[in-house]
This record gives sequence, C-alpha cells and structure tokens, in this order.
Amino acid sequence: MIDLRFLRIRVFYRLLSPFSARSRSKRMLDFIRLTGAKEGVSIIDLGGQPMIWDSIESPLEITILNLPGIAKISRQSHHHIEYVVGDACNVTDYEDGSFDIVFSNSVIEHVGGPAARLDFAREVRRLGRAYWVQTPCKYFPIEAHNGMPFWWFYPSALRQAMIARWKKKLPEWTEMIEGTDIISRDELERLFPEGKILVERFLGLPKSYIVFRGPVGFAGTAD
Repeated sequence: MIDLRFLRIRVFYRLLSPFSARSRSKRMLDFIRLTGAKEGVSIIDLGGQPMIWDSIESPLEITILNLPGIAKISRQSHHHIEYVVGDACNVTDYEDGSFDIVFSNSVIEHVGGPAARLDFAREVRRLGRAYWVQTPCKYFPIEAHNGMPFWWFYPSALRQAMIARWKKKLPEWTEMIEGTDIISRDELERLFPEGKILVERFLGLPKSYIVFRGPVGFAGTAD
C-alpha cells in the first residue's frame, strides 16, 4: 500500500522528471554556446551532480565540488570527472583563476542567507575566467523544489506552518525545503555585476535566471 504521506511528492517528481530532463538538456546547450565550453577546457561544478552533464556529448574535464557524502560519485560518465569535498562558499584548495569556467546549477538558493550568497558569488568570480550560475525564479507558478503553486507568495506564517507539518513526515526532504531561499534577479545582478542575465522561459513564463560571463572577447546579449 502506498504511504499517502509521500504520494503528492512522488507524483510531483514523477511528473517533473521528463520536463526537467528536457529543460536541463536545453540549458546545457546554452551553457556550451555562451561559455565556449569544449574538450580541453577546465570546469568546476560547485555543488553539482554528475548527471547534469550527461546530455553533453563532447567529453569534458570537470571537477565537482560538494559537501561530504552528497555527490553521486559512483555514477558512470563519459566525461573525466574528479570529485572533491569542500564548501562552495569557501573553496580553499584552488587559487584565483584555477579554472576556465565555473558552473553552478540550482545551488545558490541553498547555501544560506545573504552573507553566504555573497561568499558563494565571490568564489564563483574568483575561481574562473568565465562562469554560469542558474537559480529558479519565484514567478514561475510551480515551485521547483516542493511543487506548491505560487509558494513564494504565501504569507510567511502559512509557509512555516506547512513546513512544520511536513517536517513530522519527511524531515530530510523538509530540511532541503526549509533551507531554500529564492534569489531575485536584482540580487543576482548585485552579486555578479559584470555578468549578463539570461531568463529561461516556459510557455512565456520566467522559469529560472542564469547569470553568466563568457570568455574574454565574448559579446553575448542579456535578456
């Protein structure tokens, strides 16, 4: 018998899966096009997982930095991936400009409050000559992490009451939801002043923001 405590979440993620796969594939094509990532280019993925790179056919040199026990290091990949343990807000093992490109997908909204996001942005800008940072947009009707409609427009007291109820049933999942802090376009522009903003859309609605800086000589356009 299906545990009804998990039913809504299971249905949400089951329905989300093919949509997310198509969205990630398109996003990664944009990443290649706008940053010039190709074989021989060094990339560090801050807080990432290997599966997001599956849709890129050309083998890449990727370093994935994540907290202990988070990265799925057993996953097979046609890319050359090195896994390192570390804090994306304080990367102590690499000097300035150690990588050609810094990549981050749906991570900055999980690192903590404004001070932690500032530290994260500092490390992104420090580590690479180009970067690509994506985060969901609060104006998309369905919240990307918990599947609730217009979640960020609920009164704070209502959100906290729902989180308290979820925590009794799914504590680990709720910890992720509770630790998510949506990032506005204005804040991204302040954190990455030299970056350009790309708005991902679905059916004309803004789905996520990407702030990026291409290699030297890049002449991209912002949305």
